[in-house]
Amino acid sequence: MIYVSPLSAVHDAIRKHAPSHLVSLLDPDTMIETPEGFDPARHLRIGVNDIAEPIDDLAPPTQAHVVELIEFIRAWDVAQRDGDPSPLLVHCWAGISRSTAAAFIALCILNEDQSEAFLARQIRDSAPHAHPNRLMVTLADDALGRGGRMVAAVDALGPGRAAWEGMLFGLPIRLEEG
Repeated sequence: MIYVSPLSAVHDAIRKHAPSHLVSLLDPDTMIETPEGFDPARHLRIGVNDIAEPIDDLAPPTQAHVVELIEFIRAWDVAQRDGDPSPLLVHCWAGISRSTAAAFIALCILNEDQSEAFLARQIRDSAPHAHPNRLMVTLADDALGRGGRMVAAVDALGPGRAAWEGMLFGLPIRLEEG
């Protein structure tokens, strides 16, 4: 499973779901330390602001950030295939944009034979508040050679339901269109 949460639910999600890997997507000024008892080598900390284009002194997601995320997800998938069934937990401040973009990227990596539109729909169906960060998706689309289909899938979703903070939700890692 892949779990997505806001920062406020991270400790509860770790206790409840015992993830083996954690991705924190927070602005550089509010980045958290690795939670107590969690292996720092399995905690990817990416310091980016939730923006879709460069703005003044804010830190936008970059190609290097997205490639690092892709490599981390692939390493987690190898651990899964080697017999560690522990989930991945992804979070950002609100659990709405950066974290749902990372979950979408993960689903695209883990389900290469499924359409991007179907995978994006799974996120929205699981979390009506989901509004994946378009810049992260654009960079991943390029890195994964998806020819614009990831961006088109997220654009087709439209905005998520308005919320100050998302709720913890989970997604199966292998999906098939019915």
